[in-house]
Amino acid sequence: MHVVVMGCGRVGSAIARRLEVIGHSVAVIDQDPEAFRRLGPEFGGRQVTGLGFDRQTLLDAGIDSAGAFAAVSSGDNSNIIGARVARETFGVEHVVARIYDSKRAEVYERMGIPSVATVPWTVGRLMRELLSVKVTEIWREPTGKVLLMRITVTDGWVGRPLAELEKASGARAAWLVRFGEAQLITPTTVLQTGDHLVVAATDDLTERVHQAVEQGHTGGQR
Repeated sequence: MHVVVMGCGRVGSAIARRLEVIGHSVAVIDQDPEAFRRLGPEFGGRQVTGLGFDRQTLLDAGIDSAGAFAAVSSGDNSNIIGARVARETFGVEHVVARIYDSKRAEVYERMGIPSVATVPWTVGRLMRELLSVKVTEIWREPTGKVLLMRITVTDGWVGRPLAELEKASGARAAWLVRFGEAQLITPTTVLQTGDHLVVAATDDLTERVHQAVEQGHTGGQR
């Protein structure tokens, strides 16, 4: 997959290097050409000087063939604009924005654009979002026995009742995010493409949840 990273600070450079190491092609955009020194001499991806929300700069970075875009510059406004241009103008599927203002972050989460904050956690979550990891732990209660997991609904579950996924995984669905809007589960909820679920599970069920989601309906019912 080709990934465009806007911003070559600590987070942007770390993401770019890590993506390249695992085999993806990467282009990094930054206004300051000196920032590219953070990538190191081994980095073989594109280095594009310019504004990360400028159409021609994005085209120079290969946005028209990108599967993912990470807006991780030092400015909220730039990251928001860049993320929206990538999503709305170029139709990039996986878009993540680093938003420092928590209130703004909440707004963009509701619009379906994941946002991230501190550097170590940011790098981890960006990798999960950009590479479309289907199941992620998002919270664990103090005893460590019960946790919340975020699930991206896979093709094998599209059109199936949510109750069947609960049965296959052993987890209990807490709420559903559809088209960027959170909603409560009903007994008749049917899963759709692009749905995200938050489910509660015990620690000993985590592997079963992963298997059910990745294998789809047929595998999950075995």
